[in-house]
Amino acid sequence: MTLTRRLLLSAAAATAALGALPRVAAAQSVMKLASATINDGQHEWQKLFAAALKKRVGDKVKAEIYPASQLGAIPRMAEGVSLGTIEAFITPTAFVTTIDPRFQIFDVPGLFRSPQHQYAVIQDSAYRDHLETMFLDRGIRVIGAIFNSPTVILLRKPAATLDAMRGMKVRTFASPLQIEPMKAIGVIPTPLALTEVIPQLQSGGIDGLLAGMPILTAFKFYDVAKYVTDLNFSQILSVNLVNEAWFKAQPKDVQDAIRAAGREAEQEAFPWVLDNNKKANALWLANKGEILSLPPMEQASMMQSFVALGTKIVEQNPVVKAEFVRLKAVVDAKAPK
Repeated sequence: MTLTRRLLLSAAAATAALGALPRVAAAQSVMKLASATINDGQHEWQKLFAAALKKRVGDKVKAEIYPASQLGAIPRMAEGVSLGTIEAFITPTAFVTTIDPRFQIFDVPGLFRSPQHQYAVIQDSAYRDHLETMFLDRGIRVIGAIFNSPTVILLRKPAATLDAMRGMKVRTFASPLQIEPMKAIGVIPTPLALTEVIPQLQSGGIDGLLAGMPILTAFKFYDVAKYVTDLNFSQILSVNLVNEAWFKAQPKDVQDAIRAAGREAEQEAFPWVLDNNKKANALWLANKGEILSLPPMEQASMMQSFVALGTKIVEQNPVVKAEFVRLKAVVDAKAPK
């Protein structure tokens, strides 16, 4: 027998032996789900999503939930999902305008009349499909979009008028749609990571912050400041972003399951979030906090100027303006009659 033939027979035998070995299961994919908050609508969406995904694909994907900035401050998590070091990150849209200014369109003051109005717009079938893929050119996919809360302002001192807030340093989201309106009423906007806010409030480095009430109660802000003024100039939208390269690396059945689980979770989360906002208001009052409102005429005047300012901001960039026009058409069509 020639050397060549012996080598060929050896190779064939080795291949046959390998084929007889038990098949190794495909490697489990890990999906880290990050957020800056805990015990709120964002955290609830993550839990609902993980359960819905497991129901569809079993152990093919291991969803790991990291709330309360366990994977870093908000800018680092936003960077992580963009680069792919974090698979998913849920956050108010205002925190990711640095990734893409088109996220600004959801934060225009007065755009959504109520949580129910926002939900109807986002759940519009054609627009929801568009939203999912709107930011693929930035390497991210939207697989969850939920109502978060109305915008309130927490202050160390009571302020039932805009004039009483003038000159105060207030933590805002890092978005022109929060920064510029605050400047317009004489407040000094101070973007900060959520993890830095309580120490800054305690030391007097800032006088307050813009947020949703569920965040204020989840982190027990009532221990450092008692006064909330219900500005309610926008309905905060949270989006769960997934790194597109990671998503595309998953098998087709896993991709489909992720998309379906995201939409199931956002529908299940909505009534939970509405109820949680009511509970947060009650919990604030139960902990000796106060919830103030602006005089009706001052609220109306503020909203008029905020709407004009917000619209002007998003119309400065032609690409952002085009997306705003598209969104506004759905907003108008879904507006309460």
